[in-house]
Amino acid sequence: MYPIERYLRRLKSYVKNKARPEGSIAEGYIAQECLHFYSRCLHGVETRLNRPGRNYEGDLDKLEISKLKIFSQVGKPLLRKKYVELSLVECMQARIYVLQNCDEVSPFIK
Repeated sequence: MYPIERYLRRLKSYVKNKARPEGSIAEGYIAQECLHFYSRCLHGVETRLNRPGRNYEGDLDKLEISKLKIFSQVGKPLLRKKYVELSLVECMQARIYVLQNCDEVSPFIK
């Protein structure tokens, strides 16, 4: 039942003239269908149908990925961009952690 309720909410949002709600719903539905149809004909224009997804990260083949396995992960932040400056001690601890847990560096440690 939930998808039907969501669809009815969308139809109710089309109502502008409360004296004649069925006419407003019909006009809104026809306008939505026309926009949907015309958006299929537009090439080179970003529409609701052809826009990239929210989590689309681009073509991964074009990115320069590090040869080290630990730095080869590609991603973007989930929340707003927030930069934190590490102290000298935290920076050294992070560097040691990366070097001790990277498989490519273990032959040099031995």
